[in-house]
Amino acid sequence: MLIPTLGMSGSARSAERIYASYSALELSIPVTALEKFAQTGKVEQELSIYRRYLKPEQIKELHRILTSPIKIHPVAVSQFLYTQQGELLLRKLGNVIKTRSRQPKPGFYALRAALILASQEPGGLTLLNVLRKYPTGSIHIDMARTLGIASELEKMVRETNRAIATISQKSQMEAANTPFPKNNFQLANLRRPGRVKWQKIKPIKFQDLPRNRTLLTDVYLPQTKTKAPVIVISHGLGSDSSNFSYLASHLASHGFAVVVPNHPGSNAKKIALFAEGRTGELTKPNEFYDQPLDIKFLLDRLENYSPLKNRLDVQQVGVFGQSFGGYTALALAGAKLDYDRIQKDCHPQTVNKTLNLSLLLQCRALKVENKHRGQDLRDRRVKAVIAVNPITSTVFGQSGLSQVQIPVMVVASSDDTVAPALYEQILPFSWITNPQKYLALLSGGTHFSAIGNGSSASEAVELPSQLIGDNPQQARSYMKSLSMPFFGTYVVGSSQYRRYLNAGYAQLISRQSIGLSLIRSLTKTDFTQKLERETKTRG
Repeated sequence: MLIPTLGMSGSARSAERIYASYSALELSIPVTALEKFAQTGKVEQELSIYRRYLKPEQIKELHRILTSPIKIHPVAVSQFLYTQQGELLLRKLGNVIKTRSRQPKPGFYALRAALILASQEPGGLTLLNVLRKYPTGSIHIDMARTLGIASELEKMVRETNRAIATISQKSQMEAANTPFPKNNFQLANLRRPGRVKWQKIKPIKFQDLPRNRTLLTDVYLPQTKTKAPVIVISHGLGSDSSNFSYLASHLASHGFAVVVPNHPGSNAKKIALFAEGRTGELTKPNEFYDQPLDIKFLLDRLENYSPLKNRLDVQQVGVFGQSFGGYTALALAGAKLDYDRIQKDCHPQTVNKTLNLSLLLQCRALKVENKHRGQDLRDRRVKAVIAVNPITSTVFGQSGLSQVQIPVMVVASSDDTVAPALYEQILPFSWITNPQKYLALLSGGTHFSAIGNGSSASEAVELPSQLIGDNPQQARSYMKSLSMPFFGTYVVGSSQYRRYLNAGYAQLISRQSIGLSLIRSLTKTDFTQKLERETKTRG
């Protein structure tokens, strides 16, 4: 969800007084009193009455809410809040923070301005900074709802940390059973370029006239004597083919032909048009079908494309996708959209309660045209897929993901705030029944860690370092190290790479900056058992 920053001037006015309600009580509190509380953690006279109504742990939680920054860059805040999904979130927050008049419309705009301006403060996006930057003289805050949201957020963080710890422990156990010899340098260096010469040919423009789609496609062609197996890389919203040139060139150097289309419904150009007001929506609902169909169409055309005749083996295909491209990869692997699940999860009451922002995008599938519903997106030429930070929980659900019958690797990032790892990758991984499955976890990675730098001519937005996270080069190195043996095993059918796909290898190449864990199996029981043990320990 990346669009250029929209202009926002500094607020000429900021909130001076807050009207905080808790049950039937409403008190007027100067913002300066909250500032003192945030600095010292002590409840001064102006806040002392709340001691009667709030438990000590709730007061402590209020202090944390006021001062804890959200890890997100001002560019990303501005980008997101002008999307349809961002506006849904603003309406949700508007039930908690309102203007004194409590009229929804001015509160909506005031809250958006406050969030953007607060994110630019040295202390980052905190609730206290939002209150400081609120462009009206007074604000009304529902304390009970605020604490409720904080409680849900704390629960989500706690459950995510528990899941990450479970994966790390299981990976260590699997590594102990499948150790990899440290003196085997050939394996450890799979992240390095291969020995095959390759060339990036001039981008090819394919026209899918029935769907009115123009696919400008990059092709990385290895110089091999036989047909090369094909890897397709599918980008997410707001990025384009250039963002994955680092991975395409790596795979080409190991003998794969790599095809990287620019999806016209979700690439950087589409997002730029949205930002300029030349299109009314960030992405159309039909993209849930059009993006997988882009790849099916390309494989059809490449099979008979005379300039590449006898160069590509389009019957042996792997797909690597990131974010919405990860969804695309899973759809091509056989995952089916579950409209009963979508209808249930996208009920307004459910959406208003969730802290999983990706649900706002997944619920767009409700508006998919009827002609597409039930359409089979699986492509049997696709033999294996890697889905990095995919959205899955609602569009596919357990029913849809259980239909995947080819080898799949799901990659999750612990610090992903766009498609939260627990809900969108970890639990969904347990729903995949196919035994040839892998879950890779990047500890310290974000939703954007695997996205490479775009070319100078690219229209993709350059992501700020605070949004990408620490050491993205390490995350991209993992993508090379994992994709090469995975596609070598399941697309090429080379037995020499199978031994690389284990926790021992992941442990060998893991680094402290961003850790790597790899497991082969996971069930919901793994989480419930750990939760029960922790509960007994605390008791």
